[in-house]
Amino acid sequence: MTASSPPRVLTVAGSDSGGGAGIQADLKTMLALGVHGMSVIAAVTAQNSLGVQGYWELPPEAVRAQLDSVLGDIGAQAVKTGMLASPVLVETVAEVLSGVDAPVVVDPVGVSKHGDALLAPEAVDTMKSRLLPVATVVTPNLWEVSQLTGVKVEDERDLRRAADAILELGPAWALVKGGHLPGAPVDLLTDGVQEFRFTAERHDNRHTHGTGCTLASAVASHLALGEDVPSAVRKAKDYVTGAIARGFPLGGGIGPVDHAWHWRGR
Repeated sequence: MTASSPPRVLTVAGSDSGGGAGIQADLKTMLALGVHGMSVIAAVTAQNSLGVQGYWELPPEAVRAQLDSVLGDIGAQAVKTGMLASPVLVETVAEVLSGVDAPVVVDPVGVSKHGDALLAPEAVDTMKSRLLPVATVVTPNLWEVSQLTGVKVEDERDLRRAADAILELGPAWALVKGGHLPGAPVDLLTDGVQEFRFTAERHDNRHTHGTGCTLASAVASHLALGEDVPSAVRKAKDYVTGAIARGFPLGGGIGPVDHAWHWRGR
């Protein structure tokens, strides 16, 4: 008896040698949510719980070859992008994804959890002009909103203004993550007409490495499973909230969220 294939999700991102974020977090999330994860590695980081000690971009021809290899044979029912580092890599990925008939979730990674830059300043304009217009959903945190649009979010009232500024750059939906605002965490999702706010309990846990990668990968996974964007975001939020609640210490710094939290609880 031949098993049927699960939905397929491709992540295009950087490798985190500590296993908490990046490609490693993406693939763990995809496995946990029941889809087949595939990866295109755009950069390699030397990274642990204390920070990013260095990163090295792959040549654009290597990134394109990985994309062509996976998409030309296996295909994908959703794509998630993360750390792309440089203008040429952003442009390479955007060019390929513009011809893909699948939802694209863009996590516009600009800085690590520890404050280390992961996107060259000169790549910001390329991301705005080339990658965001092909995105189904863009998932910036407050710092990335400021980097991309200049909008400063100081309280929940600013979330819609920030989301509208992101939408002006071309994506179908903007999910602005407000977890760093005071009070109960709230994220805002909008396509410019519909608006959804997602709240969650704030957990007293410093071990939150990989939350952005995990959320974007969870959204892509649920889109591949057939959910519409608001439902995919809601289910992704539920998953990442559980993962944050059970984040665990690792090394001497900030540990990762627990991608297997709903298995460990059984």
